[in-house]
Amino acid sequence: MRSRIRSRARAVLSALAVSTLVLLGSTAQPALAHCDTMDGPVVTDARKALDSKELAPVLKWIQSDAEPEIRAAFAKALAVRQGDPAAKELADTWFFETLVRVHRAGEGAPYTGLKSAGAEVEPGIDAADHALESGVIDPLVNDLTAAVDASVREKFQRAATASREKDASVQAGREYVEAYVQFIHYVERLHQVTAGHVSHEHHAQ
Repeated sequence: MRSRIRSRARAVLSALAVSTLVLLGSTAQPALAHCDTMDGPVVTDARKALDSKELAPVLKWIQSDAEPEIRAAFAKALAVRQGDPAAKELADTWFFETLVRVHRAGEGAPYTGLKSAGAEVEPGIDAADHALESGVIDPLVNDLTAAVDASVREKFQRAATASREKDASVQAGREYVEAYVQFIHYVERLHQVTAGHVSHEHHAQ
């Protein structure tokens, strides 16, 4: 019985740990977004599309109802980029901006402009990308499981300790409420993520 309980606990922690990638992404500042960088996956596929004159590589990044807008933008970019190098650069950049804007709108995220290549990316997103590239998820799950375990325990201990003195004074009561709220809301957010109740957004709440 105890072994089954421990196995269940590890499974829940692993699920919570992996889901914190979404929490990390949803609390990142716009400057740390991933899909709006010049070397991000959206622009990378856009370059391929323009060079091959085939739109297919970028369609996965947008919602179906936005496809007409992107098709029209793609046709205009192809026409303009046939000119001199300056025209090509201008047309490409305009198409990148249009595509990223529409992509982020589909996520419910604001468009704040394209970031330069090499722009800082939120660590959770970088770790997730590395796991996909390597095809190995265990190191990421282990690291996040340990981080979630430590964070939940720390917030729980703080609230539990404060609870014992909450009626000693008004100040002690306020310290308990602060610790209680932080613990409860942290666990609530983790459960919302594992239940799929948090949308995929790179921007800040």
